[in-house]
Amino acid sequence: MIKNILLALDGSEHSRTALRYALWLATQFRAHISGLHVIDIVSVEGPFFQDLSGAFGFEPYLDVAGKVRQALHDRGQFLLQEFSTTCQEQGVSCETALVTGIVANEISERARTADLVIIGHRGTNEQFSTGLLGGTAESITRKSPRPVFITPMQFQPPSKPLLAYDGSARASTVMHSAAEFCSALNLPLTVLTVTPREKSGEEKILEEARHYLGSYDLTPTLLSVTGHANQRIIEYLKEHGHDLLFIGAYGHSRIIEMVLGSTTEYVLRNAPCPVFLSR
Repeated sequence: MIKNILLALDGSEHSRTALRYALWLATQFRAHISGLHVIDIVSVEGPFFQDLSGAFGFEPYLDVAGKVRQALHDRGQFLLQEFSTTCQEQGVSCETALVTGIVANEISERARTADLVIIGHRGTNEQFSTGLLGGTAESITRKSPRPVFITPMQFQPPSKPLLAYDGSARASTVMHSAAEFCSALNLPLTVLTVTPREKSGEEKILEEARHYLGSYDLTPTLLSVTGHANQRIIEYLKEHGHDLLFIGAYGHSRIIEMVLGSTTEYVLRNAPCPVFLSR
């Protein structure tokens, strides 16, 4: 199922936790990890240095920008070397890449040759963020052509996964991932569907899930609750101690999400555990 993992590294505490999850998954699935560090081009060519060039002249601007670029490059090399050493100690196959560009774009582009992208919930600029999900992480979840595994601050090996299933095409895709994941690791799987009111089609949705999962070596627990999907999923995770959530990505158009909000976005911002997000 998972043989090639792309891990985004930025040196933050969340990134270090993402590495622990990547190592755990690589060990379980005998997978290869590609460690990627992206030098944010905005950090080198952003407004700050443009202001310096206007205040002090063109030559000082080039000198400052060059020094910053070199410092960021050296830091990236250090992080990747640290990553390689850790993988070698754990007996995990790995490779590294250091690139410059728009962080989310570079990660999403390289995700094309991965089975799974692993990122931290927040990054190095988390202290400046007003949301609970980092801006780069959110952008990656929207752009990545492959499933994304978003990790929380603390590492805990998953043992009690939950699948949020609503019968949509996206939910069906992530149900396949959940089934493969849980059967390979011999984990139990709970399937939760949320309906706005009782007797509004939940039996048909759960029967679809039961029928599909029947072909796997699983004995899933299937249940439904009523309420708003985003809130009820988070409540259920916390109340029942689930430590991994499988969910489909973004069921509405971007314009609708701007007006009504997105269940996916809310869950990503508030989930107390890792989220396996698939399209």
